[in-house]
Amino acid sequence: MEIMIQVQGLEKRYGRRTSPAVAGFDLHVEQGQLFGLIGPDGAGKTTALRMLSTVIESSAGEGLVAGFDLKKDVERVRRNIGYMPQQFSLYPDLSVMENLVFFADLNQVPSRKKSERINEMLAFTNLADFKQRAAHQLSGGMKKKLALACALIHDPEVLLLDEPSTGVDPVSRRELWVILAQVVQRGVACVVTTPYMDEADRCHRVGIIYEGHLIASGTPESLKAELPFAVIEVKAKPRKTMREVVGNLDEVIRWRPVGDRIRMLVEDDERIVGGVMKQLESALKRGECDLRLLRRDKVSMEDVFVHKIRLRNGNGGKND
Repeated sequence: MEIMIQVQGLEKRYGRRTSPAVAGFDLHVEQGQLFGLIGPDGAGKTTALRMLSTVIESSAGEGLVAGFDLKKDVERVRRNIGYMPQQFSLYPDLSVMENLVFFADLNQVPSRKKSERINEMLAFTNLADFKQRAAHQLSGGMKKKLALACALIHDPEVLLLDEPSTGVDPVSRRELWVILAQVVQRGVACVVTTPYMDEADRCHRVGIIYEGHLIASGTPESLKAELPFAVIEVKAKPRKTMREVVGNLDEVIRWRPVGDRIRMLVEDDERIVGGVMKQLESALKRGECDLRLLRRDKVSMEDVFVHKIRLRNGNGGKND
């Protein structure tokens, strides 16, 4: 597969005395590959995407996007990418159709192809029945679909999406990812930032960015396999007693609450896992707890994410 994004050591610094917003950022994305960039707010996700899209110039580093140099061939890079910023950036008073026409003209879609391409995007995003509706009258999910259609109108080789599913309902979020999967199947290289760990599992490869640094990168499966622990999940009432019981077990390396449950990490050894589960069951019964759930669970991307950031911070405490 052809490499569509290849950057090394990208850095963005705002002012000489400040720490860089992004530093030492390396990335390669192949044709037809979906790369997910995950991290907390302020980690540098948006800054990284803005450098890749040439919206801002990097302070250091180099790279190629769609085969063109990020600094020397800015206009060629822009002609070959589709960029969808986090905030809705279309024209609210224009209709769906008018927005598509405007962005087709802006991206110099040939006249002979423009009508065909617009109709393709309307069908592709299921917006054909709403083409005369003003953009500001669309639902959140429809606005995201329109923004995606406008980013794709000129048939780019690379697609850069900044948290495309943030702020939309679960159904619209699912629909967006179905559309995105179809885009990637057509051979488009895509980088998407997301705060949702379940969306990271949908990507071919994932990078974790924290405090401006890419601290881990790989397939979701390989990143999960790197976690040297087993996961046990427990749910019991009263919660206070459940927390005390979990916190007093020496074999528990780390634990954190997730909703009304607790997820804990223990050594990945069947005897230890079985022993911890027996101890939990006995201790919770002695504490007259209502035990609702006790099981070994699969490692999740959220487990990986929390573990990598704790390692970065040098945090050795048991409770997250």
